[in-house]
Amino acid sequence: MQDTPKRADSPAPDDGGRGGDDGVSAGTFAGLGVQFAASILIFLYGGRWLDGKIGTAPYLLIVGAFVGAGLGFFAMYRRLTAADRAADAGRRRK
Repeated sequence: MQDTPKRADSPAPDDGGRGGDDGVSAGTFAGLGVQFAASILIFLYGGRWLDGKIGTAPYLLIVGAFVGAGLGFFAMYRRLTAADRAADAGRRRK
């Protein structure tokens, strides 16, 4: 059998679910959202628990929510900038 040449209008080969040529998948970004929400909830409930022990309701609950949001945002920022640097390095190699 002869190999038939690919037509110009044929679909692109599957990239294995990576989401592009930089190797960052959509699952990575979905995981960032879950991590962000989890950090807020963990610190929120930690603040609520401390409020119950100390009797300072609702102040530590609010502080916990803001601390969780700040740490979650920081973790998301670090991971996204690392992915951006990796994508830039991949583009420079080509």
